[in-house]
Amino acid sequence: MKKIAAILLTILMTASLAACGNSGQEKNDASSAKTEEKTKISEQESEDSKTEELASGTETADVTDETENPNDAGGNEDAGGTNVLVAYFSATNTTKGVAEHISDSLGADLYEIVPQEPYTDDDLDYNDDNSRSTVEMNDPAARPAISGSVDNMDQYDIVFIGYPIWWGDAPRIVSTFVESYEFTGKTVVPFCTSGGSGMGSSASNLEKLTDGANWLSGDRLDGGSSREEIVDWVNGLGLDVTAK
Repeated sequence: MKKIAAILLTILMTASLAACGNSGQEKNDASSAKTEEKTKISEQESEDSKTEELASGTETADVTDETENPNDAGGNEDAGGTNVLVAYFSATNTTKGVAEHISDSLGADLYEIVPQEPYTDDDLDYNDDNSRSTVEMNDPAARPAISGSVDNMDQYDIVFIGYPIWWGDAPRIVSTFVESYEFTGKTVVPFCTSGGSGMGSSASNLEKLTDGANWLSGDRLDGGSSREEIVDWVNGLGLDVTAK
């Protein structure tokens, strides 16, 4: 009887273990099935997302940005490819207004010739033989220092140079400016302002300080000239640019 009981107990335990094994396998199979289903759903959602991006134009991968930087172009080239600079010295701001009209009408770069040591009212007193301006103008070799410089002068094809008339000539600081750069191959247009006197020999004196430049005769312009008057003057110079 004991043997029979032992055999029966063994059979019962074996059956129980088999049932547990089947139950665990079923759980594992169910878990695997769920994982596979989630993977398929995720993959499908990813494909759908890419399809929507392509359809809406938001897919940016492997797209080359070919937008040009407008700042890469140098100077102020107009339709004819001519770069223009308007440089001026203006101790009392009279020449400044004319220079600004020229620059604005041509879309040209504007550069002010600024003295390293500013001129005071006493410096400009032409009745004082010892005033700074009088002493400078009596010395053809005087070269007052300039604060700052023109960036990349080589890029300019046409250079307007403006100044007031001091003692019948261009201020010596303008000579400093002219001698500081290479003007070979450039067209130079001098212009001046004054209380009544003309350009005199001021332009020709400056021209002697350069080599290989094409100097136009230039003109005296009124400090109170309107923009329209300046435009007419510029367009009458026969340059390859048009003032507007």
